[in-house]
Amino acid sequence: MKKIMIFCAAALFTACGIYKPYSRPDGIRTDGLYGNVETADTVSLADLSWSEVFTDPQLQELIRAVLANNTDMLSAHLRVEEAKATLSSARLAYLPMFNFAPQGAISSFDNSTPSKTYNLPVTASWEIDIFNGLTNAKRRAKALYAQSKEYEQAVRTQLIANVANLYYTLLMLDSQYAVSVETVDKWKESVRAMRALKEAGMANEAGVAQYEANTLAVEASLRDMEYSIRQVENTLCSLLCETPHTIVRGRLELQHLPDDLLVGVPVQLLANRPDVRSAELALTAAYYATASARSALYPKITLSGSAGWTNNAGAMIVNPGKLLLSAAGSLVLPILNARAGRAKVKIAKAQQEEAKLNFQQTLLNAGAEVNNALMLCQSARAKSVLRQQQIESLERAVESTELLMRHSTTTYLEVLTARQSLLSAQLSQISDRFDEIQGVVTLYQALGGGRDRAADNK
Repeated sequence: MKKIMIFCAAALFTACGIYKPYSRPDGIRTDGLYGNVETADTVSLADLSWSEVFTDPQLQELIRAVLANNTDMLSAHLRVEEAKATLSSARLAYLPMFNFAPQGAISSFDNSTPSKTYNLPVTASWEIDIFNGLTNAKRRAKALYAQSKEYEQAVRTQLIANVANLYYTLLMLDSQYAVSVETVDKWKESVRAMRALKEAGMANEAGVAQYEANTLAVEASLRDMEYSIRQVENTLCSLLCETPHTIVRGRLELQHLPDDLLVGVPVQLLANRPDVRSAELALTAAYYATASARSALYPKITLSGSAGWTNNAGAMIVNPGKLLLSAAGSLVLPILNARAGRAKVKIAKAQQEEAKLNFQQTLLNAGAEVNNALMLCQSARAKSVLRQQQIESLERAVESTELLMRHSTTTYLEVLTARQSLLSAQLSQISDRFDEIQGVVTLYQALGGGRDRAADNK
């Protein structure tokens, strides 16, 4: 026993790697993740709840429904429960194990009177966690539990962004459809005007035919838009776990999203983005997996004992039975399989390094996503002013060319070109507005918005 204690004391001085808790590696950097974007240590867009960002009542109802009914969300919640149960099991490993194992036997030698023996023991065993084998396993299970919660948050954030993007896509298509319908009506008026000019000898059949062809082309585009609208509605219904149906929605021009696109400081990604937090928790779990592999190289000490009634006294049977007490200790030291244990340590260390690289790359990807989303918003907002000026100029051009065609030598082709350019600019203006809204949605997601703060506190 003295030798065992000396060995354990010596091992304690050489096994510091199995006792140190996880801390973030020094090589992980967060400065400059957003590129040349100005940052400030202030409240970011991600700190707003999704209901503060997406204020449309119909959209809010859709988000609530998808968070309550979506199968991916429900599956993520089940993963959290599984990891929670695993953590509970790891915590219970600290407690002694008790078993009740009653035994009975009847034996007879050479047709003698049968002898009856019985044993009613309660056994107990307890592993002494000297080298942190149980502790490292518990810490790893805790990290995996936290990682499962981050996965749930990631699914939540993704669903909120997907529903918002699909909803705003519907609003964009509705607006483009309305503009196209209005354009078809104007084209039909132009066709009637061209026929009148033809009858007056001021136009020819070629001009009338060209106007009719353009009108039919715009009408055909309406069918494509109707198909796109149904596709988006069906996709949204699928997220809601509902059969295809028409989605009740508002209008694009009535949408109001935050004007201040504050991104905060890059280090806030570590607190908000679920994929970043999950990547670090994966690194944490890998760290404790390495520690567990190291712990397996050291002795495992187990205390055991039993207490119970028995009438089997070895060479004789006594009735009534007597109380039997026993206690024992065991030490298991890997010798022949130590080389295999060291190989497992090397594997665990390599996996830990992989997790570290993945964590760093996840941070870089997150920073790039924030930069891209912010640039999309800013670009769309800058184009909106120019696009409005373009539309105003094209409207004047259409009016002027139509007047000139009636009273001068201007051909119908110039009018057609002006009208087509106007329609294209109007559709582009709607797309620019959608790009701006999509940029806000993407930025909100990229910063880790939409977190369930109540779940974080559990």
